[in-house]
Amino acid sequence: MRLENKKVIALVSKDFEDLELWYPVLRLQEEGAIVHLAGETAGEEYPGKYGVPATSDYAFSDINPSDYDGILVPGGWSPDKLRRYPEVLNMVKHMDEYKKPIGQICHAGWVLISADILKGRNVTSTPGIKDDMKNAGAIWHDEPVVQDEHIVSARRPPDLPPYAKAFADLLAES
Repeated sequence: MRLENKKVIALVSKDFEDLELWYPVLRLQEEGAIVHLAGETAGEEYPGKYGVPATSDYAFSDINPSDYDGILVPGGWSPDKLRRYPEVLNMVKHMDEYKKPIGQICHAGWVLISADILKGRNVTSTPGIKDDMKNAGAIWHDEPVVQDEHIVSARRPPDLPPYAKAFADLLAES
């Protein structure tokens, strides 16, 4: 249980990519991490793109990022909504400032773009937002997983196994 006593925030909003939320969440929990789902409203059920729901444990405004060791941002269409919440951007900025693990996959790069933390960083994402990532100053790579210091990024669901492993390894080292 190498992740025992590690706490992670996983962001949720309507139309998250089901596997991109649940695969890393379950992977971290299997290793002993505590993962709290945070959404706009506490106790709200958010439907995934393919119908798998997620109920938030906390509202964004309830989260003190200092209490957490890392953050996961799933893809799907939810990142376009998530990046509109100042609380979400503040959580991501806090994690970046304190070099805590940040996991982002697929369209989740939009949240990191809006948090303005990608300049000069090596990342990947779905090719559909490659130009957005590059325009934010990131150095984009077409690879399954890219890790730049405390940021772990992945392209899409087939990359979930190496992505979740890289995030768990980084969390274990932090």
